[in-house]
Amino acid sequence: MRLSAMGDVAMTVPVLRAFVNQYPEVKITVISRPFFKPFFEGISNVSFFAFDEKKRHKGFLGLIRLFKEVSKLDIDAFADLHNVLRSKIVRTLFALSGKKTAFTDKGREAKKALTRAENKVFQPLATVFERHEKVFEELGFPIDLSSRDMRTIFPKKAVLNADVLELIGANNQKLIGIAPFAQYDSKVYPLDLMQKVIHQLAENPTYKILLFGGGKKEIELLNSLSNSNDNVINMAGKVKFQQELQLISNLDVMVSMDSGNAHIAAMLGVKVISLWGATHPYAGFAPFNQPLTNSLVSDREIYPKLPTSIYGNKVVPGYEDAMRTILPESVVRSVRSQLEV
Repeated sequence: MRLSAMGDVAMTVPVLRAFVNQYPEVKITVISRPFFKPFFEGISNVSFFAFDEKKRHKGFLGLIRLFKEVSKLDIDAFADLHNVLRSKIVRTLFALSGKKTAFTDKGREAKKALTRAENKVFQPLATVFERHEKVFEELGFPIDLSSRDMRTIFPKKAVLNADVLELIGANNQKLIGIAPFAQYDSKVYPLDLMQKVIHQLAENPTYKILLFGGGKKEIELLNSLSNSNDNVINMAGKVKFQQELQLISNLDVMVSMDSGNAHIAAMLGVKVISLWGATHPYAGFAPFNQPLTNSLVSDREIYPKLPTSIYGNKVVPGYEDAMRTILPESVVRSVRSQLEV
């Protein structure tokens, strides 16, 4: 069970792919929001159970109903990969019914030590993937993501349909995805600097830059970023979510903030260059199977209190311009290095 957010749900996918490859005799049922169902399509032995937050599974009685419905699937064990009030209630019901349960330890105290302003303990914490591994180990299914053949974890590139190909063209240009937004402003690279990144990349005619985002405001901003270059296309609002996933799987590299798009690209086996402001990859949320050098972080010598937040929701006065220490040239250089590998 993992209900939200988008990036966190995406981070469960590589773990489940590794699981089913190691334990092909085990069936997994994923409980999550209906919107995330496409993440799990095509994974053998994995079925999806839609969590109806607004009606059927709303409130305490709704969670009891959820437990009863899922119990009909002859569940032997329950993995709580969310560890919030709702999942705790369902987990408790399974435990009381005699089923084996385990939950993700979020390491809250260590995260507080990493993000506090004074007496900061600046060291890498266990990744989300390692925490999920431990959950399955407690249930009797140890998996080792570090030694698994990555080809068994990542899906093949999707075949793009005619509608998508008409939008992006069917030439042999390198496809670079850029997702410049995040839930909180402290995690968003300044748009004037992102414009420089896009412009420098677009100077190479062998590159095609695809911009990703959503919502009216973001679409307008993405249009402003794409208008001056023929090989820059704003994909926001032009394709359905399933098509967007198919398109991302065909990227040669994705540039993203510390946000859901980074994790979606990573779960599909795409190289990811991630940009970090108030947050930091040491908190354990770096995209899956990406080298640390692909995480471009703000300068801690200038801004020593970084990271100031796990999720980017805390505003620290004087740190608004921290991401300006990530130079556009550094982003472009990182992208080019990944395309040359």
